[in-house]
Amino acid sequence: MTDQVTDRTIEVTSSPAPGQSGRDGSSKSAPPNNAARPRDRAPGVRSDIGTIVLHWTLVVAIFVSLLTGLRLSSDAEGAWFSTLFEPILPQGEIWTWHYVSAIFVLALIFAYAAYMSLARLKRRVSSKKIVVLTLPANTRLRLAAVNVIAYWVLFAAVLTLTVTGVLLYLGHGGLWITAHYVSALVVLTYIGAHVILHYAYGGLSQLLRLFRPQKLRRFPGMATHPLALSLLVGAVVLAAAVTIDFGTRGDLTVARADALPELDGELSETAWANARPVFVRTHQGSNLDGAGTSTVEIRAVQVGDKIAFAFRWQDATRSLKRHPLIKREDGWHMLNNRADISDETAYYEDKFSVAFSRTDTFGGGGSTHMGSKPLGNKPAAFHDRGLHYTTDGSLLDVWQWKASRGGMLGRVDDMHFSTPLAPNEAQAKGKGRYSAGYSADEGTSFYVYNYMKKSGSDYLGTVDVRRLPIDHQKTAARMGTVDLSVEATDDEGSAWWMFEADSVPYSPEKDAEIPVGAVIPGVLIQGEYSGSRADLLGGSKWRDGYWTLEVIRDMDTGHAQDLAMKTGLYVWLAVFDHNQTRHTRHSRPVRLTFN
Repeated sequence: MTDQVTDRTIEVTSSPAPGQSGRDGSSKSAPPNNAARPRDRAPGVRSDIGTIVLHWTLVVAIFVSLLTGLRLSSDAEGAWFSTLFEPILPQGEIWTWHYVSAIFVLALIFAYAAYMSLARLKRRVSSKKIVVLTLPANTRLRLAAVNVIAYWVLFAAVLTLTVTGVLLYLGHGGLWITAHYVSALVVLTYIGAHVILHYAYGGLSQLLRLFRPQKLRRFPGMATHPLALSLLVGAVVLAAAVTIDFGTRGDLTVARADALPELDGELSETAWANARPVFVRTHQGSNLDGAGTSTVEIRAVQVGDKIAFAFRWQDATRSLKRHPLIKREDGWHMLNNRADISDETAYYEDKFSVAFSRTDTFGGGGSTHMGSKPLGNKPAAFHDRGLHYTTDGSLLDVWQWKASRGGMLGRVDDMHFSTPLAPNEAQAKGKGRYSAGYSADEGTSFYVYNYMKKSGSDYLGTVDVRRLPIDHQKTAARMGTVDLSVEATDDEGSAWWMFEADSVPYSPEKDAEIPVGAVIPGVLIQGEYSGSRADLLGGSKWRDGYWTLEVIRDMDTGHAQDLAMKTGLYVWLAVFDHNQTRHTRHSRPVRLTFN
């Protein structure tokens, strides 16, 4: 067998005990008790320079990949294991670090494999060593065999991480997320086992060998410069991965049309028929039949100085119930599961978001910052999951369709991500929601909420109601079938909002007319859209498990918080299935192109 430390040949059986015959038949007696024991002057074990360079470079890349991956994993609903590492997990723009470190791990794995082949070091991980476990070998040889098994487990885990990571990057979710997560845990476990096995094999000296370089011993058939050649292999893999990624990103070509489509949530017009669709897979969202995935179809047409977009995405349920109010014996309650931390995933409307950026930087154009407090000098988000903002003064134009807050009434909210705003007094004290650089454009909208949280209640008790229906029976009829199951599909044509004209300010007298058990909308429509916030007009419809949304806007609104539509903008998409912030993720943007 080959010793994993010194590469010298070792016998499987133990050497003769003192006083027993040696191989040549001579007798060897033990030294007298009073004889001085010779001093051990053997130098500490060492490793070749190439192994040390590749090992530590790979260790750094794997640790960055694991730590950033754990940060992303901690954002998942119900995550617990990754949150145990919260004190050491990085914060901020994590996506770039995760993707870049993953590519480096891939390149270094190829470089390491090439080095072991070119330097004729494949015997270090030879599966033939495992046979020792079936023989009466000493402990060191058994440990060496176990270490080889651990190596192959690592290889399998890294291969799984690579394949599933590529699939996630391309938009595949579901079971691939679980496989990616489990393989990451295997790598994390391997790191601890690797250190323990090497320490058990040769103590501290065995661990320190990777800090003690020596020249690579020459063997027949070895390449002249194995380290340089292996690094070249890694560089080629790295360059190929980046080139393939950026070279295969999709383009959304904006077609020309003579007339704008009707905003009815239908794609039957000629304009849409002539527009080539692009399909984008999004994943890791909340709900969506438990899989968290939804594929989005996009089309775009230009008519003069106007541009129209069509979006069609998978969503099995038509969800309009945004924090409805139910009357109980002790008063009105707002239905929710995590409204107090702005992380509702039960009683909420469907939403859809599209963001336009001038850059294709990872993490939604560099606007997504993860962690409980990515802006150390500013408040954290209530849900401790992160904030949207930019750090270079750039702006992302964000369009957000909200089913019950105007979405079914022809409005799409015009918003943006930009430089973090200074917190107001309530936000600084942790009493108001701080959104960093995520904000509505200048102007007004026509929706408000029909409830006010009582001090210290966190929406767990009763709430104060702003307005009550003039005729609660007519309001109930407009809501259609009132099914409070979070996965229920709301009736076509139902309205889970209340107009100002159909309501009156709250009064105990009016409240007394409404029976216990009654449900009223949590959204009020009053006022009007104005300013830059009113730039977008839309039309939407849900049918057979799909939402279809059409949006029209000026090519250039002239507003400072909007981006002019032109070639080179990047499009990012997010689907919300009756949840507040846990939208699907879209890793590779689509590039906007005009004919």
